[in-house]
Amino acid sequence: VQLVESGGGLVQPGGSLRLSCAASEFTFSSYVMSWYRQAAGKERELVAAITSAGGSTNYADSVKGRFTISRDNAKNTVYLQMNSLKPEDTAVYYCNAQRFVIRYWGQGTQVTVSS
Repeated sequence: VQLVESGGGLVQPGGSLRLSCAASEFTFSSYVMSWYRQAAGKERELVAAITSAGGSTNYADSVKGRFTISRDNAKNTVYLQMNSLKPEDTAVYYCNAQRFVIRYWGQGTQVTVSS
């Protein structure tokens, strides 16, 4: 099983980034996909999630209206479009796949929002 995140980097406040998570070796379309983040010295927190068919999404209050999660089941990829980034969005962002009690994690990608 592999979840490989990409798209992180350094961006100025107010800027945008698009994270991608490419999945392989499992039935991607059967899994709820989520993005989590963990800032230095803090616990990992849920940022956004999307159901297996993409029909429903939910977001942390702190990112509502700024971030959009989406998925392409034909490409086994989930995305996180992040707009109007703030310094407090700085964290390592992790891709997560879950189906019942089965969970898989990616290795994370660093997002730094700073001027």
